[in-house]
Amino acid sequence: MILTGIALAFSIYQLSVAAFHPLSSLVMRALHVGFLLTLTFILFPMRKGGRLDRVAPGDWLLAGAAFLLACYQWVYEVELIQRAGDPSTLDLCVGTAMVLLVFEAARRILGLALPTICAVFLLYGLFGQYLPGDLAHRGYDFAQVVDQLAFGTEGLFGIPTMVSAMYIFLFVLFGAFLEHAGMINLFNSVALGFVGHTKGGAAKVAVVSSGLMGSISGSGVANVLTTGQFTIPLMKRFGYSGVFAGAVEATASMGGQIMPPVMGAVAFIMAENLNVPYIEIVKAALVPAILYYATVFWMVHLEAGRKNLDGLAKADCPNPWRAMREQWYLILPLAGLVGMLFNGFTPMYSGMVGLALCAILILGAAVAARISGTAFRFVFWLAVGLGASLLIKWGVYPVLMVIAALVVLCLFVQGGRQTLTVMRNSLVDGAKQALPVGVACAIVGVIIGILTLTGAASNFAGFILKVGEDSLFISLLLTMLICLLLGMGIPTIPNYIITSSIAAPALLELGVPLIVSHMFVFYFGIMADLTPPVALAAFAASSVAKEPAMKIGIKAVQIAIAGFVVPFMAVYDNALMLQGDPSVLAVVYIVGKALLAITLWGAASIGYLRAPLSVWERIWAAAAAFMLVAALPLTDEIGFAACASFIGWHLLRSRRLLAA
Repeated sequence: MILTGIALAFSIYQLSVAAFHPLSSLVMRALHVGFLLTLTFILFPMRKGGRLDRVAPGDWLLAGAAFLLACYQWVYEVELIQRAGDPSTLDLCVGTAMVLLVFEAARRILGLALPTICAVFLLYGLFGQYLPGDLAHRGYDFAQVVDQLAFGTEGLFGIPTMVSAMYIFLFVLFGAFLEHAGMINLFNSVALGFVGHTKGGAAKVAVVSSGLMGSISGSGVANVLTTGQFTIPLMKRFGYSGVFAGAVEATASMGGQIMPPVMGAVAFIMAENLNVPYIEIVKAALVPAILYYATVFWMVHLEAGRKNLDGLAKADCPNPWRAMREQWYLILPLAGLVGMLFNGFTPMYSGMVGLALCAILILGAAVAARISGTAFRFVFWLAVGLGASLLIKWGVYPVLMVIAALVVLCLFVQGGRQTLTVMRNSLVDGAKQALPVGVACAIVGVIIGILTLTGAASNFAGFILKVGEDSLFISLLLTMLICLLLGMGIPTIPNYIITSSIAAPALLELGVPLIVSHMFVFYFGIMADLTPPVALAAFAASSVAKEPAMKIGIKAVQIAIAGFVVPFMAVYDNALMLQGDPSVLAVVYIVGKALLAITLWGAASIGYLRAPLSVWERIWAAAAAFMLVAALPLTDEIGFAACASFIGWHLLRSRRLLAA
């Protein structure tokens, strides 16, 4: 009951902040972190395998201390502003304790990888002056470091925490509401209906449903564990190996993080970082995301052909049009949210409206179900719609009044109390689901703060620039390896924040456009969750598929090859991300080239096209695809010639085999 109460208070606090802005920005961020830490210490025991049926006394103490320390920013806000840059002894004690608590919370909820990386940066800030050569900085005392991390807008309460508090929480809550309203069932029904009966349909269902759910989910790993419970057993039942099934689910779920409109909330952080409209981020992400899913779909199709796997019986697949006809209203909040984002409204306002629409639809459906007569139901929905639309003139108050009225009605209609329970559970689950992302955003503030204080990011950028003078490709390769290394075991959002602050400025100096450079590091941050040895998505899938995580990770890399190739193609030809005002012909050319490369890469990887491929044919196909990607003189011409000759040869050979 206490846990539910705190989680509800957290969600209500965030909704109040979004609707009314009652607090200053720094206080709002501090209280957000306070709630995150409080819930983390209650939910996650100190040691893995610890008792989950009760909370240890020490954890209650840590939870209470964390919230009280977070309130320090609120209680002493004026004094802290007046002595900014000159912290008192009490300030230093509170700040040090807050940093330590954030590290402990991150260790419990995220494991050792991210806290270890952040600890290395913290040690660099404290003792970096003793390092040799260019690695050393001028030296900063303990008070400077603590003040930077715990009381400024460049540390724990920096831009990542601000985005978590203002945008990400709302979108995580939005996803929780849609999930409780039945969105996963709708996505599964649509996917089963459209592709379930095709060749290898079980895996294609996984690609479509996981991609759809991943695009509105804040966590690819969480998506693996939700949709994967349905899709992985389905794939295994229809003949796919456990390793392949787990890899498909991991790849499709992580791909949702690069698929507009929500992109795992990174789109909003990127728009904030680059100070560009949200729609510009969506425009840059759209074509590469489509190519990513085209690759996964193609790999699944080829594997089904190689193993001769049929789809589900047509009679066993639900009618997708009927599912959409019965549950079409679930799309309305998402459509409203996307429409507002595309029309220039802020993510916070759009998220609030999306959440309000979700609440009105869930509560209204419970009331409307008890109204007899179609005409009366029409009148009811018309009244609800008109009441909600008053937000355009009078802001959030009419919407809150509509929701309050529906809540009161639900208390008196049959089934209404169950609907209110669903609403409460959505608020509680949303608060819990926000913990990993929120805590990660807080702890990466350590890295941002130290990089800002010491200027270390510019040193690293200088190293990449020096390499790039001789070869842009080697610089890109080095940046990719850094992103994969830093991204191991780290959630999507902190992953992007770290890699973009370190590597993206260097690519910009080498002439890579701003959005393309940020997308480049973001894509490889995503790929880190699929790449062994620390492949979080693969580990999540292995728990459902009951197969080794390393094997799933290796197969996932093979399936997600477009995720490794498309960013390089975009750097050499910005038209792939619709940058630089390209002509339609230029976009068609680069997309067609990418699709052709993906087609041959898939054949080389799976060992099958229209018929099984021999080793030398697979090498031929891979080499032809590589030529289309390599942006060097004559490589396109050589690549097209090699592709045409390979496809011609394979068509002749496969016809002979089929005739025989």
